[in-house]
This record gives sequence, structure tokens and C-alpha cells, in this order.
Amino acid sequence: MEMGAVTAPQDGRTGMTMQALKTTEAVWDWPEAELADRSEAALLNHIRFVALGCRAKARTDLFQACALLHSSGTQSFRLHAEALMQCLNEALGKQAVLFRPGTAERSFDENWLLQLMTALSNGDEASASFLLHSRIDREKHRLMRYLLSRVSAPFALS
Repeated sequence: MEMGAVTAPQDGRTGMTMQALKTTEAVWDWPEAELADRSEAALLNHIRFVALGCRAKARTDLFQACALLHSSGTQSFRLHAEALMQCLNEALGKQAVLFRPGTAERSFDENWLLQLMTALSNGDEASASFLLHSRIDREKHRLMRYLLSRVSAPFALS
């Protein structure tokens, strides 16, 4: 065997093979057009799954992330959700508390995000402004509105 070569385990119990990597990657590849469940609970689980996938990724500057998404012209809500999760801590000024997918309990941060996305989806500007002003610096409001609106668009929030 050459120096530095990587081999897949023979017994399939240790390490990760390319198939396992592809399977893991597929978990984050959300179907853009075919969401069976468009409820608030589905949105929360979507956010939680994306947050899990972003834990090991580098944090992104909010302004750079939005500029990149806007200039690329992408409509992918998965990419917008990843940008949101990578920038959320910066926008809040602290570590956001997000529970594992499927957890019945909700954190304050999760409730705040859901309420804000619902207000934006329903055109409730007064509530959206109040929620943004309560936790986000003024110069980041427009960018957070953009990301949150894109992430919540495929879901039916009321």
C-alpha cells in the first residue's frame, strides 16, 4: 500500500466509506419542490437538521453570505437555510440554542425564529419589526428578513 493511501474498512463497522459519506450528505439535500409536510413543526425540524449539518462548517459573515446568495441568483431554500444557520450566532450576538430534530421541546431561540418567520410570512410588519428589534442590531435587519423569508417560503405558516 502506498504511503498516505486511504482504504475502506473491510468489515463495514469502523470508519466511513464513500457510500456512507454520500448517504450522510444526502440527509442535508432537501427536496426543493416536494415537501410533503409544510407545517411549522416541519420547518422547525428543517432548521434543526440544517443547524446540525452546519455545526462543523466555518461561520460566515452575514453580509458576505447574503451577497453571495444574491449574486449567484440561487432560489434554493436549503442554501439560504445553511447561510442563516451559519450567520445566526453573529446576528444574535450569542450562541443560539437549537435542539435536535424531533425533540418536542422548543428553546427560546427556536420559538423566536418561528414567530419571526410566521410574522414575515403573514405580512405582519409590526410583529416582525418588534421581534427583529428585540434581538438583532438594526444594520442586520434587512439581511435577516431576506434569509428568514427565503427559508420559510416553502412552508405554510399561520
